[in-house]
Amino acid sequence: MTEILAAARPLIALVGRPNVGKSTLFNRIAGRRMAIVEDEPGVTRDRNYADCEWDHRAISVVDTGGFEPGAPAEHAPDRLMRQVREQAQLAVDEAAAVVLVVDGRAGLTEVDRSVAGLLRRAGKRLFVAVNKMDSGGTEAEAPLSDFYELGFGEVFPVSAEHDRGVGELLDAIVAELQVPRTPAPEELTPLDEREEGEEGEEGGRAPDPDAPIRLAIIGRPNVGKSTFVNALLGEQRFVVSAVAGTTRDSIDSEITYKDRKFVVTDTAGIRRKRSIAQKVELYSVVRAMRSIDEAEVVACLLDASEAGVEQDARLLGLVAEKSKVLICVVNKWDLAEAEEATQAWYRKELAKRLPFISFAPMIFTSAKTGKNVAKVLDTAARLVQQSRARFPTPALNDLLENVQRAHPAPLARGKPVKLYYMAQVGYAPPTFAIQCNRPEAISGDYKRFLENRMREAFGLEVPIRFLFKERRRARRRGKPSA
Repeated sequence: MTEILAAARPLIALVGRPNVGKSTLFNRIAGRRMAIVEDEPGVTRDRNYADCEWDHRAISVVDTGGFEPGAPAEHAPDRLMRQVREQAQLAVDEAAAVVLVVDGRAGLTEVDRSVAGLLRRAGKRLFVAVNKMDSGGTEAEAPLSDFYELGFGEVFPVSAEHDRGVGELLDAIVAELQVPRTPAPEELTPLDEREEGEEGEEGGRAPDPDAPIRLAIIGRPNVGKSTFVNALLGEQRFVVSAVAGTTRDSIDSEITYKDRKFVVTDTAGIRRKRSIAQKVELYSVVRAMRSIDEAEVVACLLDASEAGVEQDARLLGLVAEKSKVLICVVNKWDLAEAEEATQAWYRKELAKRLPFISFAPMIFTSAKTGKNVAKVLDTAARLVQQSRARFPTPALNDLLENVQRAHPAPLARGKPVKLYYMAQVGYAPPTFAIQCNRPEAISGDYKRFLENRMREAFGLEVPIRFLFKERRRARRRGKPSA
């Protein structure tokens, strides 16, 4: 279950009462330890997302929380029921499929039945994962027949802890959702070799140059997102307030600028987990995350008084992981200038704290005065042109040859690593397949070096991807195949 970067992934929500193993199952599907897992109910307070791949099919998974501990004992059952139902409803609103996770040791409970009833009425694709079936059926485990009472159809016994049955569950989900297959590198066709308008495996059809540019405005609460959008639109389209968290949902607005159409999305502020207390704020986080998925360009607003704080790093990391075109917008710069701050200082601090987004352009603005606000649209249009661009194969291979001549790939166990051929195989982000003799031996440092040379050669300020694949040796003439 390896991570990949792709768009338009179906979202799968894991729902259930506390302490049934949702976070463990989430970590198992994501392929890495992302959610906090403890043997106590109520640990997960916020949605936790991951983009991942199963059987060459791109999906997203969200781990939903249970309840907040600390409720008065006499009201604990009612509070538990209410909060679990709210969590389930929240997931249902956004998910393409919902997995009800239940505890195979504890058996079917009234809370399970209540959540199942809510899910049935929602009309979503539903699956039951009976977790903690660690020993293949013992007296400590409830019989599977009990869970068929929920009426969801097939029931999937799993052990998230020991990775049993998870594959069968995911097979059923991607089959039901008809998730398209992500091609392996050897199946990718260079753009130069496709017919005009032909659909490509990695990058899809050639982008429509007249299609609106989808621009999402994101950032932590109270950095001035709604004020910024109002300045873009030239009107009070949104409620603006100094109270953090005013925007509760993601709202689209159309705008035409220099004969170019944009769809601008104002999203709710994204907080750290411990800062999220109300259901409405939880819902805002869900919608903001999905807005990033749907956007072609993401403008992340940063506070001019704070360079690269923890919340910014987490949010920018999510944007980078999804390979979205990124613009760093340093807002409230009029206030920073009054304190004698300089752009050089801010750039230096941000590069030191967040080096992984060093390629992204940075714009210093004041949403309050309107200074440099329109520059964000100019920059977005320019970056989209880069992200949708075609790069001629001869130019790519000239660059590859020059790079290797000046700085060959390091030896791997005393053997040379050679890069033979490069071709573009996808758009948005620009994706390049490179044939080489030992793909597994190419270090991360050399990949970053190659990426930097690409950026210098073509002036790129957008995410780019490399797919390294081994070149198949041609069969000698006159020699029968093995």
